[in-house]
Amino acid sequence: MTIVTQENRSRKNKHSISDPQEPLLPTKHEEEAGFDEFNGASFTGAVFNLSTTVVGAGIMSLPATMKVLGLVPGILVIIFMAFLTEASIEMLIRFSKVGKSSSYGGLMNDAFGKYGRMLLQVCILVNNVGVLVVYMIIIGDVLSGTTADGVHHAGVLEGWFGEQWWNVRTMVLLITTLVVFVPLACLKRIDSLRYTSALSVALAVVFLVVTAGITIFKLISGSIMVPRLLPEVNDFTSMFKLFTVVPVLVTAYICHYNVHTIENELEDRTKIKGVVRTSLVLCSSVYVMTSLFGFLLFGDETLDDVLANFDKNLGVPYSYLLNDAVRVSYAAHLMLVFPIVFFPLRLNLDGLFFPSARPLVSDNLRFASISFGLIALIFLGANFIPSIWDAFQFTGATAAVCVGFIFPAAVTLADRHKIATKKDKILGIFMIVLAVFSNLVAIYSDAYALLKRNESPRE
Repeated sequence: MTIVTQENRSRKNKHSISDPQEPLLPTKHEEEAGFDEFNGASFTGAVFNLSTTVVGAGIMSLPATMKVLGLVPGILVIIFMAFLTEASIEMLIRFSKVGKSSSYGGLMNDAFGKYGRMLLQVCILVNNVGVLVVYMIIIGDVLSGTTADGVHHAGVLEGWFGEQWWNVRTMVLLITTLVVFVPLACLKRIDSLRYTSALSVALAVVFLVVTAGITIFKLISGSIMVPRLLPEVNDFTSMFKLFTVVPVLVTAYICHYNVHTIENELEDRTKIKGVVRTSLVLCSSVYVMTSLFGFLLFGDETLDDVLANFDKNLGVPYSYLLNDAVRVSYAAHLMLVFPIVFFPLRLNLDGLFFPSARPLVSDNLRFASISFGLIALIFLGANFIPSIWDAFQFTGATAAVCVGFIFPAAVTLADRHKIATKKDKILGIFMIVLAVFSNLVAIYSDAYALLKRNESPRE
């Protein structure tokens, strides 16, 4: 394949040292030569792909975290999580370069052996399947409607055409899967998704701009009350409830599983840190503004999936038209995010079950079987899991926190190549303690709330 000579030499070295069982292998295999001439991904394309990995469904639950935390702590925590995410990714990049690992799995294999690599693969499978199920749930909520606390929130298609056999949830998700997800999931190189990623980021911005416009109009007209700036903490139960937002915030920033893949396709791989920082600045800005305007607009009525709030008259001109614009733009955004998250999911499943097989891109039967099997599993999950908050709590409190924070910190503390500074080790210990404590409290709080809900009918 024609690449800049110096870059080509460095890539060949990577191939010679990489463990053949790594889950996230570089994508420039010689077997791909028949596809097209590829000289490396651009900085802009990489930023869009990484930003699309970050800004997925998590943005829809962030206004609900403001309802729990209050406006001021909520915004501060979002910014803090961005800095923590940047630090954890920097650890991955730095230790990968020293260990000559071209993938996250290769780094874990270098630090902890094959069982460390397999544990990472399992966590990525759990996290990404959960996230993609959430995407489908939101798309179903937007287009077909949802019911929360006994109140039905009509979907866009139901509002336009009334109740029809073809716009029920299952049929809408089936059509979306066959028309959108399957074709995009069949692409074999992540850089091929750079244009859909750019469009998905633009659609997220459309959602943000419309929401901000509605909120500012209502603020000027004086029809919005001042939201809670601080959380309401009355007892131990309400204090523990604050920690339930941690898994949601963790999930909102998880992109670590795609960093190596994007880096491996960069024309100039030294720019990966700039790609990460640019993406996190862009995404955290979108997160802060979405949380701020979403919570200002709906206050304590903010639902777990804020898109479901856009089903009624908001008291502004052209309210229903704007509602539809918000919901349709974000549903389309999620459709385009789906293949970006699906890409590493497929690679890790293949690496877990077929570690010694030839590269996935060169085996069409294996590629198609894994792709269609995973899409079918995600489709079934989206039809049986009722709430995105439930899905976020599960994946965020388990797999996501491991992939995003515990594993990078563990690699740093293991320090196999003796490059970790004292600051690195202190940060690593802090990340592990914070992740474990916060998520144990979140799991306990969720379990306690679930038990109370189950007991209340009998009382």
